[in-house]
Amino acid sequence: MNPSFYKSFMSEEIRNEGRAEGLAEVLLVVLEARGIIITDGIREQIDTCYDLPLLRQLLTRAATAATVEDVFAEK
Repeated sequence: MNPSFYKSFMSEEIRNEGRAEGLAEVLLVVLEARGIIITDGIREQIDTCYDLPLLRQLLTRAATAATVEDVFAEK
């Protein structure tokens, strides 16, 4: 394989997609572990989000949130 592939825009997009999927999975695990109810709509919203900064923000909020509304509240 051509070493330049690993530095290409496409390969970076693929890595970012994988990172987003990983963060989304961790976010769901944290919410479930904290006993926060996750509707199908919220699960879909998390699963289809590929915005890394937003997912990190939601994960940070999930660590201390009492409700799913606290996680998604505009701040």
